[in-house]
Amino acid sequence: MHESRARRVVADLRARSVFAHLKLPSAGRSGYAVRVVLPDGREALWGDDGSAALKAQVMRNGVLVGFVDAIEGSEDFTDEQVVDAIAAADYDRPIGRSARPAVQRPVPPPPPPSLAQRLRGLRG
Repeated sequence: MHESRARRVVADLRARSVFAHLKLPSAGRSGYAVRVVLPDGREALWGDDGSAALKAQVMRNGVLVGFVDAIEGSEDFTDEQVVDAIAAADYDRPIGRSARPAVQRPVPPPPPPSLAQRLRGLRG
């Protein structure tokens, strides 16, 4: 994201009471990003990967804990559409779960009867 656009997006997000900041380019990156601090201590980095599509990485203490997948058609979004998408993003939606059903583990057989149980059974 270009610096001027990132600054406009951050200003518009702040006007909507979204806790947003400008993230300067990191080593090896040429673009700016928008950092949104979430109430539970996570943060979302929008535009940090340098792609044209709008998507975010969700981090906690510098560790990737989720993401918001690329928004279809976002390459051509206006600033207002970018702000709307970031403000309305669902950061709690489960991402990356397998579509396969969980594997059912076999139930172990019951333990063999104890000596006392076997003796009680002989007395009839």
